[in-house]
Amino acid sequence: MARRRLAVIGAGAIGRMHVERARMHAQVEVVAIADPSPAAEQFARAEGVRGFADYATMLDAVRPDGAIVATPNATHVEVGLACIARGVPALIEKPVSDSVAAAAELGRAAREAGVPLLVGHHRRHNPILRRAREIVQSGRLGKPVAANALATFYKPDAYFEVEWRRRAGGGPVLINLIHDIDIMRFLLGEIVEVQAQASNRVRGFDVEDTAAVLLRFDSGALGTLAVSDCAASPWNWDLAAGEASHYPRQQVNTHFLIGTDASLTLPQLDLWEYRSGKGWHDPLTVERCTPHGADPYHEQLRHFAAVIAGDEAPLCSADDAARTLAATLAVHRAAATRTGVVPADVAA
Repeated sequence: MARRRLAVIGAGAIGRMHVERARMHAQVEVVAIADPSPAAEQFARAEGVRGFADYATMLDAVRPDGAIVATPNATHVEVGLACIARGVPALIEKPVSDSVAAAAELGRAAREAGVPLLVGHHRRHNPILRRAREIVQSGRLGKPVAANALATFYKPDAYFEVEWRRRAGGGPVLINLIHDIDIMRFLLGEIVEVQAQASNRVRGFDVEDTAAVLLRFDSGALGTLAVSDCAASPWNWDLAAGEASHYPRQQVNTHFLIGTDASLTLPQLDLWEYRSGKGWHDPLTVERCTPHGADPYHEQLRHFAAVIAGDEAPLCSADDAARTLAATLAVHRAAATRTGVVPADVAA
């Protein structure tokens, strides 16, 4: 089967990562890159593909099979709508938008035009999470009662030399914790209430550096999350899951799913359950449910090729991603108001 011809819009770090993954992929190839920066033009030339300063011009000239949108968050909807208008399926980086209303507009436009959109919550493509979801949906945990996740890491001072990272929307809740909220939704279902506290005590920027979050799921299960970008800590998915070689891998767990019959750790997939008897005086046994290995970004590109072909439905649609965004923005609102927030109200 011929490789799907992709255009990449945005040649920052994430856009370049997609180009590098596609270079080694059997099912897709990058044929053009759009970004107004001179560095992007040089990058396109080095990759041997056509470079454009304007994405609309590129879409019209190249007519790709699909487009990867890796532009700043506030432009995702504008660029996504341009792809839809041309009938080009798009893989849009997370968050799908900086506003739930705009994300809903994007989802509505995609449905009406019949053009598939995939949102890049790439962790959903990790075999670890796919296996964890199978275990949860099999009922082996019993009734989920609680979940816990840590996203605690230390970002170096140089990271904050970019001004927007010190301003509203640039903190670890929207940049990092959104991944963990999406994991919780993917594994445990919809979040119906959010409570939170946030602090900027360590770094002193306008934006938070630390937050603690309480979630209620529609199943009745409760979840707790902690995020901090000023913590000397191994307890975060990037270090624990080994998805990217530029992070030193740590053999720790960061996510814990707790049920009435069994409990599961991630990313190591240790399943704890009783074999005989069921009480705190009875011994628990542990089984490691190791999945096959795969690069989630590589698997996401395989899935996108299948979405373009019409063989698979998007694993994370614009509407699905909008619900993750609503729950994440609810963290900010809950921390500001010191009250419980319903994510659906953020979307209203």
